[in-house]
Amino acid sequence: MFNGVVKFKKDGIPSKRVLQERDANRLLAEVHLMEGFCSESDKILLPGMADAIHRDVVKYWLRRYSLFSRFDEGIKIDEEGLFSVTPEEIAKHQAAHCHGACTVIDAFTGVGGNAIQFACMNLHVIAIDIDPKKIEYARHNAEVYGVADRIDFIVGDFFQLAPTLKGDVVFLSPPWGGPEYIRAEKYDIETMLRPASGFSLFKVALTVAPSVAYFLPRTVDLDQLSQLSWVSSPPLPYEIERNYVRDEVKAVTAYYGKIASQK
Repeated sequence: MFNGVVKFKKDGIPSKRVLQERDANRLLAEVHLMEGFCSESDKILLPGMADAIHRDVVKYWLRRYSLFSRFDEGIKIDEEGLFSVTPEEIAKHQAAHCHGACTVIDAFTGVGGNAIQFACMNLHVIAIDIDPKKIEYARHNAEVYGVADRIDFIVGDFFQLAPTLKGDVVFLSPPWGGPEYIRAEKYDIETMLRPASGFSLFKVALTVAPSVAYFLPRTVDLDQLSQLSWVSSPPLPYEIERNYVRDEVKAVTAYYGKIASQK
């Protein structure tokens, strides 16, 4: 049974950006773009995208300003980045929760959404991704936000790099399994996370830093998140939040260690 503390944090989108997204002409143009799909091709190249994206991912592109408020200033992102990057307001809140740390290790940085917000809090960030292209995009996006000088970018596998890393917080946002994870009634971190089980990943993270933040799907099994605290002896203090954007639950973030009590 889940006995932990569940906080409900509502992270809004700036009203100015909401107005931009709801601008009639912009939305009309985007609808026309969606209607531009033809039976011969399921992909289309949209403004700001590095490559053509599948029609099932267009809904994420329509929400691009919630992912990066400065999207139109030259943000680089690919199809996977659209559905895997943390919405900016959630990333800001996660960064604030880790305030007081000196070094944060972003183990699966992707296109840099979280790394940028950690750097905006004046934290030193080590941003890791196994995909060189993701690191290229993350570095570029950090330059758009003016914080690239606070981030060390590393191309590599977190599991292989872990013995060489030390920090105050490890931020875990591993691949959830693509858009298909949404269909799961309950998300099992032991069997559904990639590239390793959620418990194995957590244990490795604790060898790198005493505190861990874990970003997971909204349907994640909360009992499993509670069990993670017992990986350490004595058990780690922990705190679980449901992350909202516009009154809709988008994900869950679990904090372990000292950051569990940060406000």
